[in-house]
Amino acid sequence: MAQTFDPQIWATVPFHFWSVVFFVWGCMVGSFLNVCIHRMPRGLSVVSPPSHCPHCEYSIPWFLNIPLVTWLSLRGKCANCRAPIAARYFFVELLTGVLFLACWLLAGKTSALLAIAYCVVLAGFVVATFIDFEHFIIPDEITIGGMFAGVACSVAVPALHGTSSHAEALLQSLIGMGVGWGVVYLVLRVGKMMFGKQDIQLPPDTRIIFTETGLVLPDKEIPFEDLFYRKSDVITIRARTVEVIDRCYKDTDVRLMPEKLFLGDEELNPEGIPQMEIVADRIVVPREAMGFGDVKFMGAIGAFLGWKAALFSLMFSSVVGAVVGVLLIVIGKQQWSGRLPYGPYIALAATTWIFGGNRVVAWWFSR
Repeated sequence: MAQTFDPQIWATVPFHFWSVVFFVWGCMVGSFLNVCIHRMPRGLSVVSPPSHCPHCEYSIPWFLNIPLVTWLSLRGKCANCRAPIAARYFFVELLTGVLFLACWLLAGKTSALLAIAYCVVLAGFVVATFIDFEHFIIPDEITIGGMFAGVACSVAVPALHGTSSHAEALLQSLIGMGVGWGVVYLVLRVGKMMFGKQDIQLPPDTRIIFTETGLVLPDKEIPFEDLFYRKSDVITIRARTVEVIDRCYKDTDVRLMPEKLFLGDEELNPEGIPQMEIVADRIVVPREAMGFGDVKFMGAIGAFLGWKAALFSLMFSSVVGAVVGVLLIVIGKQQWSGRLPYGPYIALAATTWIFGGNRVVAWWFSR
């Protein structure tokens, strides 16, 4: 591997030939990332079946699956049924291509392998960001899988941690994962103590669905892992109607805890109720400073980039979140702030670290 990625061998080809290669490669990877963004949160395989139109199930042949070109030539429509294909598909391909190009321009002269490692990191950020925006979750394939991948990449590419020692890179990766996970978990717990509940006002007669994995509201789905951290955490609702498997209730109080469900004075085992539908105007849920998916996401960032990157990402993402909040207030859209997930802020902060944040911090502390 060392010979394959020897800078002198890569330098025999003009530098910007590789720039074009990385951009094209990024667009191709972006096409696959679109598949991940669509399928992962739905629990579908990202390998099978092959790419197809979500409207008519038309299996897309290779010559109609060319990144950027196909979407433009078909004007954002399916070649078979002419149903619209979201602009997100084009944007993700273009964004991934630009990010991969930027990785090459950043690290290509030093190490092609380091540039590729950064591409892997940023590909994960793209998937996490778009899934979190749409579904308010970051899949374990990205977070937990990212921690394992971060450790493996660190051993293979020690330059990710500014060293040439594989053993030192492994140590820095494990420390980074521990710091990233631990510090953000601490923030989550402190936030729990300070902002323990959220009172959500809903439109009249809103239908609320409880599944085996989470709470489904009209505009979003919240996994139970993002609501329940302690056995004492509770969701409370004053329900107009409650429908479970074999019975119906009217005008009753509902209290759901991790291990107990109270419908009025009746206590039930929530594990025996796979789905429950409630009509209500208001729901009070446990509130966290951030979701547990963000904790795992920061652990993955630390595994790839080290503990300094994890701390920088935590602090800078807070700054970004504050700026966004102020801007939303200025434009009169303050209510949007509660609908924006935190994962994209973390991804942006970690990307900033890769492309210069580390050098800014080093300069600041050397003054």
